Amino acid sequence: MSIKYSVRHAIHHEDSKNYDTEKLRSSYLIETLFEPDAINAVYTLYDRLIVGGIHPKTKSLKLEAFDTLKAENFLDRREIGIINVASPTKVTVDGTDYEVGTKEALYIGMGAKDVTFHPATSGETKLYFNSAPAHASYPTRKVSLDEAETVELGSLEESNHRVIRKVLVNSVVKTCQLQMGVTELKAGSVWNTMPAHTHDRRMEAYFYFELPEDAAVCHFMGPPNETRHIWLKNHQAVISPPWSIHSGAGTSNYTFIWGMAGENLDYGDMDKVAPTDLK
Repeated sequence: MSIKYSVRHAIHHEDSKNYDTEKLRSSYLIETLFEPDAINAVYTLYDRLIVGGIHPKTKSLKLEAFDTLKAENFLDRREIGIINVASPTKVTVDGTDYEVGTKEALYIGMGAKDVTFHPATSGETKLYFNSAPAHASYPTRKVSLDEAETVELGSLEESNHRVIRKVLVNSVVKTCQLQMGVTELKAGSVWNTMPAHTHDRRMEAYFYFELPEDAAVCHFMGPPNETRHIWLKNHQAVISPPWSIHSGAGTSNYTFIWGMAGENLDYGDMDKVAPTDLK
């Protein structure tokens, strides 16, 4: 099999606040997503979201089910959202080819049988994905950046001037519960998702990229009154439980992908936390 997987169990916030650095990182940080000619997947017990990376280098890779899914095909009871974080590439879904450009997204609905990822003809193929359980089958669709719902927030003065492109949300493409988007911080800005928020109706995962090799992002998590932090490098991801804030500050500007799964598809359904109330 080309797919490698591990399982992360859900953790109560009263337990998590007692973790040291090593335990925090092993519980929430996903350090390695891209390995040549492999699909890496982390199956979380937070809304059963799967977080993963696909890196076909010398051969095409097929999306295969693994034992935890107890299914013949990966998407028998799931949907998947894929965002290209490297060179333009091709994905084949049940015999149909989709050309996916840099930062473009591909949604594949429940019931697709044969999904194959191909090496890029120039450069590298690196695809980041989130997958969630599905209750209905919706059509496969590629979403370009021009089709995304785009908003600009923050300011340079507040160090959080950023552009948010919602690529896999209900206003753009029909999904069961999965939502994904790309946020780019402008040069000179380092803070993301500040003011912070939580949303008990959804969990979230963040994937950081376009971060210089000598730079890092400090990702803040935990209940608003009991925060912790995890340092991340380029091409690493972090799992955010429903009870946790999910905000970060980098030593440089960067781009990140946010992905959500849970009960509510309303993007604005969040409980905001003022910076002065964080502890």
